[in-house]
Parts: sequence; C-alpha cells; structure tokens
Amino acid sequence: MTTRPTTSTGVRAREMNLYRRYFDLAASGRKTIEVRVQYPGLRDLRAGEHIRFVCGRDDALTRVTRVARYTSFEEMLDIEGPQRVNPDSPREQQLADIRRIYGPEKEALGVLAIEIELLAPVS
Repeated sequence: MTTRPTTSTGVRAREMNLYRRYFDLAASGRKTIEVRVQYPGLRDLRAGEHIRFVCGRDDALTRVTRVARYTSFEEMLDIEGPQRVNPDSPREQQLADIRRIYGPEKEALGVLAIEIELLAPVS
C-alpha cells in the first residue's frame, strides 16, 4: 500500500489493490464497505482520508466516511450487512470468500469495515 498524490486530482490517497470483481463493485459505487484486516499500516486509517483502489490499469478514487473495527468477519457482516460489502453475493459465500483471502491468523489481527464514497469513477 502506498500513499502518493495523483496527477489528475492532486489528492493524496492510499492505494489498495482489489480483485476485479470487488473493484468493479467499488468503481460502480455499489460496494460501500471495503473489508481489511488491521495491519499496522491501516490502524491509523480515519474518516476523511482518500483511497485509490487499483485493479490492473484501472483505478477509482474514494473517500473514507467511516472506519469500524470488529473482532471477526462474522461480527462485521452481521453489523454492517453483507449487501454493503458485496451486493451480488449471499452472506455465507462472502464469509467463505473473505476467509480464503485472509486466514485465521490475519483475522486475529482485527477486522476493519471501511465505509467508502466513490469520488472518481474508473480511469
């Protein structure tokens, strides 16, 4: 993850890679919660910051509107609602998908639900 100014907007943004299916949802504005674990570099993430999601050559600029912390992916999905994480997938499938990305040792670090607002669509 890097933070750098963008040439088109001048906004400083953290960069985060996303798999294509999640990127497309975020870039369309349908995905409003990004799920991450509390890696040291994300522990200070706050509302008002910008995240540029990247997938291949595509990117989408978002603003963080809220960051919520949870002890597990299940707790996060129960409180945030699976439709905000991935409106195209049922809760149990999302839980399985997230746990394929992040193993139990990563989940033990803590779970972040990052609420995002799309600012600039795919470029």
